[in-house]
Amino acid sequence: MYHTLATRFSHRNARQIAAREALSDDQLRQVVPSIFAEEAHGSRSAKYVYVPTIEIVQGLRKEGFAPFFAVQAQPRDGSRFGHAKHMLRMRRPDQIGATQAPEVVIVNSHDGTTSYQMFAGLIRFVCTNSMIAGEQFKEVRVPHKGNIADQIIEGAYTVAQDFPRLIDASREMAGIALRPEEQRVFAQAALVARYDEVDSPVTPEQILQPRRQADFGADLWTVFNRVQENIIRGGLNGTRENADGRMVRRKTRAINGIDQNVGVNRALWTLAEGMARLKAA
Repeated sequence: MYHTLATRFSHRNARQIAAREALSDDQLRQVVPSIFAEEAHGSRSAKYVYVPTIEIVQGLRKEGFAPFFAVQAQPRDGSRFGHAKHMLRMRRPDQIGATQAPEVVIVNSHDGTTSYQMFAGLIRFVCTNSMIAGEQFKEVRVPHKGNIADQIIEGAYTVAQDFPRLIDASREMAGIALRPEEQRVFAQAALVARYDEVDSPVTPEQILQPRRQADFGADLWTVFNRVQENIIRGGLNGTRENADGRMVRRKTRAINGIDQNVGVNRALWTLAEGMARLKAA
């Protein structure tokens, strides 16, 4: 039976679907039609090698991976909608009953805005948090030229080689206790990663707040998860200065953009790894 966890349509940024069971082609077609594009966008030259993302999905299905999450960007140029940037998260279906599971994260487009990109990811089922590993883990980029289909499948296995190390890293973080002041430092750094050098609309204490009973705890892994979820999902009450210099109240926005999601997720993982190294020193 299919159980939808989250289906959100944001006409300004992206639309996405996530499920407990592997997504079918019909479900993918409804939400991420660009992975089925029959040819590259008209702006591409004859040198551009086109391989539809659905062929990669089908190839990885044969290798034991299945899509459980998909998101497609909503480009301002309507002519690019059928070729727009998309992201898929693929994992082995037999890991549904686990506490967490490693994933191959694939980013691509058919309009020239990105090469095929693959990252190691991790989903935590208690909150459906989807993380992307930081700079210490392999990242594969395959440009649209040459025999890219085989390179992409090989790249997925290159990423999957990091799965054991990914799980080990999460377990190591779970064994590291953080004092309150260390938790606040981590949260402050996370807000800089999210808002650059601009003043954050929320405080470190706000993004340290748990959203469920399972997220109470002072270990690095739990703190990391709380911070990541509050930043990615948004919805926190904050204040920002407007053009007139007045402070106005507003809720923080969820991160729906694909590039920003990947960038912030990887930055947060790198911060967590850095904290783990500091604590081990």
